[in-house]
Amino acid sequence: MSDRVFPSSKPAANGNGTVSAAAPPPVKPPLRPPYRPQPHARRHHRPRRSYRCCCCFWTILVILILALLAAIAATALYVLYRPHRPEFSVPSLRLHRLNLTSSADSSTNHVATLLNFTVTSKNPNSHITFYYDPFVISALSSSDVFLGNGTVPGFFSDKKNQTFLKNVVVSGSIDLDTDSVKSLKSDLKKKNGVSLKIKLDTKVKVKVGKLSSKKVGIRVTCEGFRAALPKGKTPSVATVDKSKCKVDLRIKIWKFTF
Repeated sequence: MSDRVFPSSKPAANGNGTVSAAAPPPVKPPLRPPYRPQPHARRHHRPRRSYRCCCCFWTILVILILALLAAIAATALYVLYRPHRPEFSVPSLRLHRLNLTSSADSSTNHVATLLNFTVTSKNPNSHITFYYDPFVISALSSSDVFLGNGTVPGFFSDKKNQTFLKNVVVSGSIDLDTDSVKSLKSDLKKKNGVSLKIKLDTKVKVKVGKLSSKKVGIRVTCEGFRAALPKGKTPSVATVDKSKCKVDLRIKIWKFTF
């Protein structure tokens, strides 16, 4: 009868006679779920941007509509009333005094002037009236050397009306610098007489029917006058046949006038 050998359940001993325990099976780490980046919270700016764009659009649209209405109204007024600028002229001018004196060392230069003239204001419009503030008048040489000033009271210019302002006096007693003296001496040496220029500054309000505008600054520049130097107390009569006057708007924005 054959013998059966059964394996021993006891741990085997090593060479030193000690018994080593069997190593436990390795423990697997728990499985982690795959990393998924979390989406960042987005700030919703679309409603605000849409609101701003909508406001800008309507603002621009309203401005364009108002500009269109203003242009239509201006065109209608122009077609109905045919507005024209007022017309000015200087039919007569007399030079009573124009004396230039200098000290021995030319350190002091002085000019004394006196002249008078007549101003004519004409309103060529049939439906427009003008209301003028007082005028500030300046007399200058052809080289823009200031010679004197004066004033004219304001007046009302009715439709198709002509106003005469007579005996307007301009005078001055002024100290001049070196450059102004040179320019004025050059003007005084001309054989055909000294050239003079007149400037009138004021503000005007325009009325069309029941509509009235705000006051707007204007400047009237009249030039082309020539006068010989007066002799004694007899004034010199200037030639005015080539004189012309032009009217320009004087618009003031902040500190600047255009």
